[in-house]
Amino acid sequence: MSNEITNVFEPDSVLPDQFFSEFSQPAACESERRLMLAVLQDAVECYQKYALARDARGAFEFAEACRWIESADREWPYSFENICDVLGVNPVYIREGLARFGKGRRERKRRAPRIVALSRLDSLGFGESSEEELLKEAS
Repeated sequence: MSNEITNVFEPDSVLPDQFFSEFSQPAACESERRLMLAVLQDAVECYQKYALARDARGAFEFAEACRWIESADREWPYSFENICDVLGVNPVYIREGLARFGKGRRERKRRAPRIVALSRLDSLGFGESSEEELLKEAS
């Protein structure tokens, strides 16, 4: 009886192939891969959405996305470099694409609307015309 009790507390022998076979199956890591893809997608969307942000929250979101994407840190499992490695994506390619996107957005930066004085509109023919005159011109 004492021999049966000691057998309960002894560890089972497991070969490395048996232990790691569960992790090598695609379904075992699928959840983690989807989470990594969601993290990468969120960072790219924040970068694109807040690239020209004028408010504090948008500027903060953009700065956070930039900092994470530009980081070469590999110590954290969900760092940009590690996520790209797991997903099989070239991190340099993504960085260069986002840099081109940001450069293009800054070049096409929105300008403040131009205010035109009403006297200027009169000289262009938008002033004192009546509805009847406008209808005649249109027909």
